Amino acid sequence: MDAVLVEWLSMIVRWLHVVAGIAWIGSSFYFIALDLSLRQRPGLPQGVQGEAWQVHGGGFYNLVKYLVAPARMPDELTWFKWEAYTTWLSGFALLAVVYYLGAELFLIDRTVMDLTPAAAIALSVGGLLVPWLIYEALCRSPLGRDPTVLALVGYGFLVAATWAFTEMFSGRAAFVQIGALIGTMMVANVFVVIIPNQKTTVADLLAGRTPDPALGAQAKQRSVHNNYLTLPVVLLMISNHYPLLFATRWNWVIVAILLALGPVIRHFFNARHAGRGSPWWTWGVAALGLVAIGWLSAAGPREPVTGAAGAPAPSFAAVEEIVVSRCSMCHGDYAAWTGIATAPKGVKLDTPERIHRHARQIEVTAVRSAAMPPGNVTEMAGDERAVLAAWLAAGAPGPER
Repeated sequence: MDAVLVEWLSMIVRWLHVVAGIAWIGSSFYFIALDLSLRQRPGLPQGVQGEAWQVHGGGFYNLVKYLVAPARMPDELTWFKWEAYTTWLSGFALLAVVYYLGAELFLIDRTVMDLTPAAAIALSVGGLLVPWLIYEALCRSPLGRDPTVLALVGYGFLVAATWAFTEMFSGRAAFVQIGALIGTMMVANVFVVIIPNQKTTVADLLAGRTPDPALGAQAKQRSVHNNYLTLPVVLLMISNHYPLLFATRWNWVIVAILLALGPVIRHFFNARHAGRGSPWWTWGVAALGLVAIGWLSAAGPREPVTGAAGAPAPSFAAVEEIVVSRCSMCHGDYAAWTGIATAPKGVKLDTPERIHRHARQIEVTAVRSAAMPPGNVTEMAGDERAVLAAWLAAGAPGPER
């Protein structure tokens, strides 16, 4: 497909994905805060769990929540579902446009696993469907009756899935894949459980039947899961901008920490909304987790690269030969790699001056991480990365005059 068309498709679908995601997460966070802030007061109608007074945009709002439903159903009822569905549909479309159409660059890393594009795409699609089925089975099993046990088992399951993805795909694709898996689980919670259960409850009420309380409990379980998974999935979906996260040796451990930090941070806000005080310890835990991530990201790529401080710097000509031969086909005035229309992020590395100017980007993406070349498509060797590391350790001297 034409590179310019792919670029435009990527932009349009990404815009839709971000807008839909903002709408979904915004409404989700709002209703979680509302639900936790409801208070019982004298004089509330029968069946009302609680009420909340809020002010916004110069107006006052009095909101009440019925535990099951009011005695008479309203003529109009707003369902919050299309935000979730649109987020997933646009996200999968973006996955296809960027990672499936560009599998050689972004999905596959042959230093990790030598895959054909078709095999990599099949593994990616299967890596969304099969783990979701396992999650669904866990929730419906006896484990689902104990929220704490289910949470611990689910956490271990997601960490194991992350490790498996890092052993199949490029680090960048592995992070997006685990983010897409979590997003699939969250949207399926809405599509398969929450909305159908709510519709069954409404139908029972309209027919004069007593709704099954188990339906509400099941929907609540999945809503809680979505609440605590939101923050990790947001960072995972923007992680492609941060090679020191996804293209380093301990990338799967970094995801394991992120999967723990998101719920910890959400706990702080949930506790405040519910009037249970402010558990400030959560921010201490979050800070320690971020320090651990920073330390792990400094460990370098899967295959260590060393450029000893104090060692003689290689000639700039040697550095230039490596960068031009391994990088300039994408990072130049006229990108020559199929599927690349212009130099990514405007970084051009086809002249000595440009190479010297972008020494920091070279360090982050090709020495401290293995993000570049993407999927190592140009087969940059370890000894070549070592030459770049030695050049950087010597202060990245410019071209000889």
